[in-house]
Amino acid sequence: MTTSQELSTPTLAYNDGRTIPQLGFGVWQVEDQVAEVVVGQAFDAGYRHIDTAAIYGNEAGVGRAIAASGLDRDDMFITTKL
Repeated sequence: MTTSQELSTPTLAYNDGRTIPQLGFGVWQVEDQVAEVVVGQAFDAGYRHIDTAAIYGNEAGVGRAIAASGLDRDDMFITTKL
């Protein structure tokens, strides 16, 4: 996948100076078998913050999208809840 455009998103700063995109793409109620596609589309749209949770049952699909994205792992934030 390649990024077709950059999403202009405000960021929040951590105490160490690093920043995280304030706007994340949430995957609640996204079935695992379609998660790879929709997260890939979110990456294409410029999202770099993906929000998921173990209880959603779609972390494998999110992982496939991350692996297929071609993006540098340092350029994305994946937040999850246990």
